Order: sequence, then structure tokens, then C-alpha cells
Amino acid sequence: MEYVIDPMAPGDWPQVRSIYVEGISSGHATFETEPPTWERWDSTHLTNCRLVAKAGDVILGWAALSPVSSRSAYSGVAEVSIYVGAGYRGRQIGRALLDALAALSERLGIWTLQAGIFPENRSSLALHKRCGFREIGTRERIGQLNGIWRDVVLLERRSRVVGIDP
Repeated sequence: MEYVIDPMAPGDWPQVRSIYVEGISSGHATFETEPPTWERWDSTHLTNCRLVAKAGDVILGWAALSPVSSRSAYSGVAEVSIYVGAGYRGRQIGRALLDALAALSERLGIWTLQAGIFPENRSSLALHKRCGFREIGTRERIGQLNGIWRDVVLLERRSRVVGIDP
């Protein structure tokens, strides 16, 4: 299947939201139980770090970054969100999106990407590790989803070009 990686546009939201709903429904992708409105989602993600994988007019997956803090010391640290539509998994789309997002983030001066992933989401853990993330540790019983305490594996990817000492 041929596809391109493009910047996400506001008009992409209905398909992006639909893919996000699939992730929510899985019970292993996010603590969210309902998809946000476009306005809420838009306000919490970096406007210049949003990508979609498209085949024609069909969005196959998406990736975006959120700031981890408003403090200037953390201006180069962002959290990854990445979702691939259920019918398109296993085709290296996640890898293409995550690699493109990492390259874009470095062009924008971001030195650390982090991800928090449920340990049951083995495919996402493997994807992040293939894309240069390393496991930092597990945050045990960090939050509840549908009344059940869940652990989250924390991973990070440090840039080799941004934020390094000369």
C-alpha cells in the first residue's frame, strides 16, 4: 500500500478522531474513555508536530506531540501520541510516522521525546524501541481506567543532534 506522511490539517480531525476511538476501545492505548473535541485536542498538542499517514483521502494513522510542561527548562521535551487504524496495522505505518515525527521534532529543537505505554500494548512498546526509544521504568498503579489500576511503561528517545554539548 502506498501512502504519504503529511502534516495534519484541521479537516483531518474526523478520521483522526475515528482512529483515536479505536485506540480508546482497545483498553490498552490511553487512559481516555471518550474522545476529546477538536478544540480540546488542538489546544493540548503542538501545532507544528502533527502528522498523518494518508493513502489518497484515507488517513491510515496519525502521530502528534504534546508539551510535557510549560516551564522553559522543558521546552525541548514532548510526549508522543501515535495511533494506526486497526485495518492498517502491521504494515510499517507506525514506524514511518514515528520516524518522521522524531525527525520533525529535531528540526524544531526538541531534544527528548517521551512515551507512556500500558505494558499490555506490546506492539507499541516494540515500535517505540525499534525507533530508538529506551525503557526508563514502570510507573506502577499510576492511574485507574474503568476502575482498574494500571501501570505505564515510561520510554524516552534522546536526540543525537539537539541538546547535546558541543
